Amino acid sequence: MATLAQMTIESMRSSDWPAVAQIYTEGIATGNATFEVEAPTWTEWDAGHLHNGRIVARSPGRIDGWAALSPVSDRCAYGGVAEVSVYVAVGAQSRGLGRALLERLITESERAGIWMLQAGIFPENRASLALHQSCGFRVVGTRERLGQINGRWRDVTLLERRSNIVGV
Repeated sequence: MATLAQMTIESMRSSDWPAVAQIYTEGIATGNATFEVEAPTWTEWDAGHLHNGRIVARSPGRIDGWAALSPVSDRCAYGGVAEVSVYVAVGAQSRGLGRALLERLITESERAGIWMLQAGIFPENRASLALHQSCGFRVVGTRERLGQINGRWRDVTLLERRSNIVGV
């Protein structure tokens, strides 16, 4: 497995989708990453995400993680608000890659004029909660019994990060 120093963070290409979908599937399998039960098709995923802020962590011969922004609403008042997704391959976790992806995503979001980022994270996903908080996100609250996955109600902790340079 490559070290963080051997990785580059680059824009995601449609040809990256098989590797991105595999990492997404690994996250789904944990039961603590998303309400999704299977990875969408590229067409579905592409339609649901902003074109700015789609990145991958590339090491020699593979993709070890990805991050992306999705709109929270199609109303123009929310044009500067986006939701973040960050996924790291199981074999690449606990090496600082999630932080590198999230920090780059924050930078790209600000370049795109986004003033507020939000994340919805299952409370059991302590590593993701800690990562987001260490990158300037604050806990807004917990949405109790927001949805079901595999017949089980799940809470979701809502976090947000306000830009210090966009929309001030």
